[in-house]
Amino acid sequence: MEVRVSTLSNGMTVVTDRMPHLKTAALGVWVRTGSRSENPHQNGITHLLEHMAFKGTATRTARQIAEEIEAVGGELNASTSIEHTNYYVRVLAEDVPLAVELLADILQNSTFDPTELKREQHVILQEIGAAHDSPEDQAFDLFQETAWPGQPIGRPILGTPETVQGFSSEALNGYLTDRYRGPEMVLAAAGLVDHDALVELAERQFNAINPEPAASDCDARYHGGENRLVKDLMEAQILIGFEGRPYKSPDYYAIQILASVLGGGMSSRLFQEIREKHGLCYAIYSFHWAFSDTGLFGLHAATSEEDIPALMPVILDELVAAGSTIRDEEVARSRAQIRAGLMMALESPTARAGQIARQILVHGRVLPMDEVAAKIDAVTAADIRRVANETFLGTTPTLTTVGPVGQVMSADAIASFLRTPQLRTAAM
Repeated sequence: MEVRVSTLSNGMTVVTDRMPHLKTAALGVWVRTGSRSENPHQNGITHLLEHMAFKGTATRTARQIAEEIEAVGGELNASTSIEHTNYYVRVLAEDVPLAVELLADILQNSTFDPTELKREQHVILQEIGAAHDSPEDQAFDLFQETAWPGQPIGRPILGTPETVQGFSSEALNGYLTDRYRGPEMVLAAAGLVDHDALVELAERQFNAINPEPAASDCDARYHGGENRLVKDLMEAQILIGFEGRPYKSPDYYAIQILASVLGGGMSSRLFQEIREKHGLCYAIYSFHWAFSDTGLFGLHAATSEEDIPALMPVILDELVAAGSTIRDEEVARSRAQIRAGLMMALESPTARAGQIARQILVHGRVLPMDEVAAKIDAVTAADIRRVANETFLGTTPTLTTVGPVGQVMSADAIASFLRTPQLRTAAM
C-alpha cells in the first residue's frame, strides 16, 4: 500500500492509498462539519444539506445523478455525524474521473430547488418519527443531550421537526458557503487510484471552493446528569455514561481498550457476568465515543422491569472492580481485537478511504499502521486500571432511561455507589 498526501490551491487535502491488486476505487469528500457546527436554529441543517446535495445541480436533475453513477455500476451515498459529513463513491478504476466530477458538481452546484427541499424535509420528518418510535434511538438521543446539555454537540443529528421544517434554500446555501471550505475538506481515495491524476482532476473540478478556513466549533463541556422517559414498554433501555477522552488524549487507546475489556464482546466482563452468569439481560455492551475535544464512555443494557433492581448493582460492581482487577490476559485479548479490526479495514477500500480521511481531519496526517499498533501494544493493565478509576470513581455520571424505568437507580445514587473505594466502604 502507498499513501500519498497533497494540498490543492484551495486548501483542500487529497490523500490516496493505492491498492494495485484491486480493479475498483472507493473515494469521497469528507468535510469537517457536523451537527456540533450548528447553532440552535440550524439544528439538523447539516444532515438536510447532505440529503439535498443529491437532489439536483445546475446541470443535473436528481434522477440524472442517480442514473449516471448507476450506468457504470457505481454506488453513491453520504452520511452525517456529530463532527464530520462525507460523500462517497465506489466505482471501477476507469470511472474515477466521473466520480470526482459528480462529487464536485453536487458540492459546488446544487440548486436546492424549493420543491425538492419540501419533499426532502418531509422524508426527514419521517426519519425523525422512526427514531422516536425506537426506544433505543430515543435513549441514545437523550444520552447525548444529557451529557452535553444546551450545547451543539448534545443536539440530535437529525434536528427537530420545528427546525427541519424551517430551513429554506437560502439557509442551505448560506451554510454550505460558511462550512464547506477547502481547509475543512479532504478528498480521500483507496484502491486502484493514481494520486497525481486524482490531484489534477480535483484541482480542476473543485475550483469554486473557498480557500479560507471555516469558523471553529464551540468547545464542549461535559456536564452529565439524569434524564428519564417513562413509557409502557416490555423492556427498559438503560444508558450509563462518564466523561471520556478526546482523540488526541494520551489515554485514547487505553480507554478504547477499557471499553472492549468491559463490554466489547461475548468474552467481556459485563457480558459474562450479567448475561451468562446472572441472565439479567439479553445484551449488554460498553463503548467509547471520542471527539476532537471531549469523549463519552458509556454502557447500554436492555432488560425487563423486574430485573432492574438486581442488574444495576452488578453493573456498578464491575465498574468499581475494573480499577483493581483487570488482568494482563484481558488486555491482550482486547488489544488483539482492536488490532484485528484495524487490519481488516486495510482490506476494504471503502473502510480505508474513510480511515485516512478522518485521520487527516483529526490529526492533520495519516497515522502509519505501525505507529498505531505500537501505541495499542504499549497500553498495560496498569494503564487500564488507572483510567478506569479516573473515569468511574468520584465523577459525575450520565444516566438516561426509556421504558418501565421506575426502579433504576438515580444518577446521584450511582455517583454515591462509585465513590473512591475508601469512601464507598465507609458509606456502606
